[in-house]
Amino acid sequence: MKIKAIVTDIEGTTSSIDFVHQVLFPYSSKALPEYVRQHSQQEEIAVIIERVKQEIDRLDADLELVIATLLSWIKEDKKITPLKTLQGFIWEYGFKNNHFQGHLYEDAYLNLVQWYKLGIRLYVFSSGSVKAQKLLFGYSLYGNLTYLFEGYFDTNVGNKKEVTAYHNIARSSALPSPEILFLSDVIAELDAARRAGYRTLLLDRNKNIDNSNGHDVATNFDDIQLRDCL
Repeated sequence: MKIKAIVTDIEGTTSSIDFVHQVLFPYSSKALPEYVRQHSQQEEIAVIIERVKQEIDRLDADLELVIATLLSWIKEDKKITPLKTLQGFIWEYGFKNNHFQGHLYEDAYLNLVQWYKLGIRLYVFSSGSVKAQKLLFGYSLYGNLTYLFEGYFDTNVGNKKEVTAYHNIARSSALPSPEILFLSDVIAELDAARRAGYRTLLLDRNKNIDNSNGHDVATNFDDIQLRDCL
C-alpha cells in the first residue's frame, strides 16, 4: 500500500537532542519562575496553573509550589501536557526576540521540502506542545517552514508510547494507518505506531539504538527510501 503521509517526531529525528536539552530547556528553566509570576492572571496561564495543581492533587497549592513543581518536571524531562504548554509560551518569547533559532538537520530540511513537493502529506507528532512545534519550524535555521506540515500533534492526542495516540492521528488525517509512515528515534514510540497499523522507520543517527524489534532503519533522512516502505 502506497504511503500517502509521513508523521515525524522532532527531538533526535528532525532536530538535535542537544538543541532541546542544552538550549530550550535551560532557557525555559531560567525564565519560568518570573514568567509564571508575571502572567499568572492571564487566562491561558491560569488554566495551566490549575492543571498543574490537578496533576499533583493539590488544588490548594500556592503559586510557588506550582513553580517548583514545573521546574522539577523540566529537570526530570517529564512529558506532562501543562508543562509542555507553558514552555511553548516561554519559548515563543525567545524565538520572537531572536534569542535562538530552531535547529533542523540539513538532511531533514531538504527531504521534507522534497516530500512536500511530491505531494506527500506531512505531520508532526512531538511531546512538545503544538505551539512549541510551530515555533521551532517557524523560526528555523532555514526560515519559516510551517507551510510544509498539514497538521501538528502533541500529547493532547495521547501518550507517544500508546497506540491510542496513533489511532487518533490517523482518524484526524482521514487516512488508513497502513498509508502512514512514522519516523522516530524512540523504539517504544515506533512499536506503538506499528501496533496501530503504521509503517515505521527508526532514525538512528548515531548507530547505537537497539532495533531488535525490526523496524526499518535509516541514519539520516537522505537514507530514507520510501519505495522500501511501500
